[in-house]
Amino acid sequence: MKKSPPQTLWRWICVRILTLAIVTVIAVAGIMFLRFALQNLWIIHHMPPDMRQEFLTLRAHPQSNLPRFHEIVDERWGVRYSDPSVGAADWLMVIILIFIITPFVAFTVLRYARPLALQFSHLKKTADRVSEGQFGSSATMVKSAPAELLHFAHDFNRMSQQLALYDRELRASHVALAHELRSPLTAAIGRMQGLLDGVFQPEPQQLEMVMKQLRHMSRLIDELHLLSLADAGQLKLDLHVINPGELARERVAWVRPQAEASGMIISVVADSTLTCRADPFRLGQVFSVLIENALRYGKPAGQLQIIARAVPGGCSIEFRDDGPGVTPAFLPEMFERFTRGESSRARHSGGSGLGLSIARAICVAHGGSISAKLPKEGGLSLAIFLPNVSAEPLSRS
Repeated sequence: MKKSPPQTLWRWICVRILTLAIVTVIAVAGIMFLRFALQNLWIIHHMPPDMRQEFLTLRAHPQSNLPRFHEIVDERWGVRYSDPSVGAADWLMVIILIFIITPFVAFTVLRYARPLALQFSHLKKTADRVSEGQFGSSATMVKSAPAELLHFAHDFNRMSQQLALYDRELRASHVALAHELRSPLTAAIGRMQGLLDGVFQPEPQQLEMVMKQLRHMSRLIDELHLLSLADAGQLKLDLHVINPGELARERVAWVRPQAEASGMIISVVADSTLTCRADPFRLGQVFSVLIENALRYGKPAGQLQIIARAVPGGCSIEFRDDGPGVTPAFLPEMFERFTRGESSRARHSGGSGLGLSIARAICVAHGGSISAKLPKEGGLSLAIFLPNVSAEPLSRS
């Protein structure tokens, strides 16, 4: 049996009010009619046979003997039967019915309103918990509530779960950030203290070691600033129609000395007519992150293939290496901040743990995505998807 979808709030209220009003009117009218019919049957049944026959004939044609008709009515039904005053029996019956039906109407209204009130009550209690910092709290869904309220409760629960996720990420980021900044800062302070105490001579080599740590901190701060802009939706993009293959070849040329030093062979396969609309500087940052990722964690004297091709709805740029890859359980965490693999992609290999987070932020800012998978033949595959967009000049901020 197919389950009917929840009603809209307007229909939910209208159906219940109209149903209650119609049922109330029908109940009053039905009781009044039943009372009148039973009274007539009772009185007519207890008339003498001659009077009953006479009355039935006169009721069909009252003008034939109107005084006699009224005489029988007054005798059997009472002289106040046709009294129009408030004290008449019909009016008294209406008043009695009002007193009887009013509690029923009140009960029905409260019963109908209960799902609405109950859902709001659940939302209010959950909102109180969230405001107290209990992120992730969920409001109970009242199935008989209106559709809009159910959607609102569902969205509220999603928002609460998202806040819990952001809170966990923020706490983890703060811990990781403190750790990442502590190492170069401690090294720089230690080296400078050694220079001040005369332990080290103020030679260019010693100063360069301090400068290296300061550059590392500066780069880390720049990366965090970029992620903050992306999270706030303020990452500016200067979009142009570009050939992603040519951009990849340009970035490969920049790292060719490191690639040759490690013995890695980097190849780019792309159609010369393939185009996409992107910010060449930001997309180049993504390409550099993925290439450096392969150089840092890939197999010595290994290979990196960069394949750009058109796909339905946009274009795809895949970076596939033949290195040791990662564990399947690590794939969902790869793009989180300060995340590194436990084995081959470990801390001693270098990097701040923000590169893939930056790559994802830039891809999302383009309206695209980045994903990772483990090919059957081994290694790691990172694929960028950029959607087709209009040819009009665009700028995001």
